Amino acid sequence: MSSTQINLLPWREELRQEQKKQFGVMAALTCVLAAAIVGLIHIQMQAKIDYQLSRNLFVSNEIIKVDEQIKEISELQKVRRSLIERMEVIQDLQGSRPQIVHLFTEIVSTVPNGVYLESLAQTGSNLLINGEAESNARVSTYMRNLSASEWLKDPNLTIIEIEDITVNRISTFTLTVKQTSPNATGDEQEDGGLTQ
Repeated sequence: MSSTQINLLPWREELRQEQKKQFGVMAALTCVLAAAIVGLIHIQMQAKIDYQLSRNLFVSNEIIKVDEQIKEISELQKVRRSLIERMEVIQDLQGSRPQIVHLFTEIVSTVPNGVYLESLAQTGSNLLINGEAESNARVSTYMRNLSASEWLKDPNLTIIEIEDITVNRISTFTLTVKQTSPNATGDEQEDGGLTQ
């Protein structure tokens, strides 16, 4: 019986070559697919980064707008405070107009005969009075009149000098007195506040 021998080497070699080709194609396709996936991921990440940058820019612009509005509000608050202060000054002046009338009335009515006022200066509710008197007794009378006044209080003699002993004995004096109001409370009188 004769045996036939089949040579399988060429077939195996062809199969091996075919498998190498398929592996190469698969490897190439895998590389292309991986590159496509990496590219797609990169594009998506870049899009997200661009979107976030645009949001950051929007937020920065809004912050700048808000800062400008805050500056405007601050300026408006300064203007408001200035207007309120002016209104308070005007109200104080309106309220103190009768006080001025009473002050001059009291100054005139409290000065006794023989006392002559040379100057009057006011700082807040404090008055500084300079004058001359025919005698020290006249200055004492003037101070008693100031104490009895409803609109003036706490007279304090700071200086009294006799200018000419031989002829007239004229006494020059400087005193301070506080302006008040008959219906001022104790705290207002201590603070020198004036009320109507």
